[in-house]
Amino acid sequence: MDDIALNFNQSSLVVMNVTLAFIMFGIALDLSFEKFRGVLKTPRKIIAGLIGQLILLPLLTYVLVIMLRPEPSLALGMFLVAACPGGNISNFISSLAKANVALSISLTSITSLLAVVATPLNFGFYGNLYEPTHLIMREISLDWIEVIKTICMIILVPIVVGLTVKTKFPKLASKLAKPLEVISMVLFMLIVLGALISNLEQFVACIGGIFLFVLAHNALALLTGYTMGSIVSTEFNDRKALAIETGIQNSGLGLLIIFAFFEGLGGMAIIAAWWGIWHMVSGFTLAYIWRKR
Repeated sequence: MDDIALNFNQSSLVVMNVTLAFIMFGIALDLSFEKFRGVLKTPRKIIAGLIGQLILLPLLTYVLVIMLRPEPSLALGMFLVAACPGGNISNFISSLAKANVALSISLTSITSLLAVVATPLNFGFYGNLYEPTHLIMREISLDWIEVIKTICMIILVPIVVGLTVKTKFPKLASKLAKPLEVISMVLFMLIVLGALISNLEQFVACIGGIFLFVLAHNALALLTGYTMGSIVSTEFNDRKALAIETGIQNSGLGLLIIFAFFEGLGGMAIIAAWWGIWHMVSGFTLAYIWRKR
């Protein structure tokens, strides 16, 4: 699996960049001072979410990799997914689950902004710490400045533009926010499905080898978020939001980094792409169960 390289041409990469930027713009339109103010009344929830997402998940992913010993490219994909910020569909799933949506939106926004530093830092640290993946990192010789610039262009800039539109044209932003949330989810699914369909033969050949890794990794992420929620809050809605926020990762960003800087390294790309599908399955399943409660 380490020798597989997936196909993703330059025009597809441009479409992925634009799509991810559009998704982040949509997230920014749904932000409001009132939501932040309500959440900041209990800052321990935000802190717990950030610790779970930015510190514990990458650390526990490293422990999981040591326990499961996947092939190096798969392990590197797991490290990258764990280093990505929360995914945009986490807010939609939190709404379906009747979780604390304001907390979910706040955490998605904050982790997305921090991704400029946190994603390269966590990915670089654990990717180099684990010896089998260190060899790949050394061969690739990543230009970290370019990685940071890419993350800025597809996350930071669209959020700033979105916040500007929200400030100057609040009525327009309010009208666009909800439709863009649905459109963003569809676009995200199209990104993942496009990557899989264009490499269907390789994906079918590899799915059996990566299914359990993604299943275990995603379950670990959900459990980490829920545990952090249990530590800081007695409210079930908060625990649901933190579980969903930690278990739904921006694997689209992961795919972009893989195709832009790792030449579509098969194991990495298949992990990120399958995570993008599986976290929707697990997220919507949990939302259905929790909604009934």
